[in-house]
Amino acid sequence: MSISSIVILVILAVLVFGLISIYNRLVALRNRYQNAFAQIEVQLKRRYDLIPNLVETAKAYMAHERDTLEAVIAARNAAASGLKAASAQPGDAQSMARLGAAEGQLGSALGRLNVTMEAYPDLKASQNMQQLSEELASTENKVAFSRQAFNDAVTEYNTYKQSFPPVVLANFFGHSKDAALLEFEDSAAIQAAPKVSF
Repeated sequence: MSISSIVILVILAVLVFGLISIYNRLVALRNRYQNAFAQIEVQLKRRYDLIPNLVETAKAYMAHERDTLEAVIAARNAAASGLKAASAQPGDAQSMARLGAAEGQLGSALGRLNVTMEAYPDLKASQNMQQLSEELASTENKVAFSRQAFNDAVTEYNTYKQSFPPVVLANFFGHSKDAALLEFEDSAAIQAAPKVSF
């Protein structure tokens, strides 16, 4: 074997190992964000399981607030449906947008429930309600941390996929779409300055 053929074989081996490395990194990063979404799913399911208990406890005290309670249950069911669709395709832009919108509606409905509960001191003092509220608040924090981890993993995947040389090879390796972030809040509403009047 001549020196030139050895050099060519070495160059080919380096290229093949480079391609394998890019492919493996794309797969690892995709698996990481999909696993991060699975962690969100666990926390959201826990949250969805707590909400009916919260509503049932509140029902006994809030007989005249049926619309509020029904709105919470409807929003919870819509969010659970959005989660099921998003679980099938974590990172898909449409699925993430639908889940984010459903979660925003659920958060809004829970906010209205909390405001309504302020008018019922006996309900606020109830041991059951306090325990459920604490569990729900703890779960909300876990959802926020899980969502942050997911969004970090998606950002890392997208950044690597869009860099050179992976950007040239990503489509060939089956990584044609960027993964989408999961946002629960309305970004425009968050960025708008709060209005205060006296």
